Amino acid sequence: MKLIYAFIIALFLGACSSLELSVSPGLPDVSQTQPITVFALDNYTDTPQAGMRASNLIEGTLLAQGYTVVNAVSLQKPRFKEQLEYARKQGAEYFIAGGVSEWRYKTGIDGEPAVSLQVKMINVSSSQVVWNATASSNDWGNASIGTTAQSLIEAMFERE
Repeated sequence: MKLIYAFIIALFLGACSSLELSVSPGLPDVSQTQPITVFALDNYTDTPQAGMRASNLIEGTLLAQGYTVVNAVSLQKPRFKEQLEYARKQGAEYFIAGGVSEWRYKTGIDGEPAVSLQVKMINVSSSQVVWNATASSNDWGNASIGTTAQSLIEAMFERE
């Protein structure tokens, strides 16, 4: 009987959060001494500074994995050519850019956090996208957007 209750609880808990993840193969094996420049993600939401918040979590995730990161989050919305030039001046081999499509608490009784991100890594030398990930997640009503986004970002940058 306990096994049945455990199964029902696990089923209920699993149904309350979801993760959709699409990641291109081959996250570059970046030297941990070679800096990666992280720019603020473009904000396509109604939440102020959602792109900066997501980029801050990306920076923290990369630092926790031992990478050297150049923080360019606070730069005023540089265009692609400006991002490329800034990353080149910083000696970075790659830079990270992308967008935030959702960063909010859903309406309703639980007010669940919902986050959707698109992140790409661009090779500074070739100006080509070498890796891309798109992900969306929602979580329990008592979870924060920050913890939901951090889990999502960690899944995006997970090494195989």
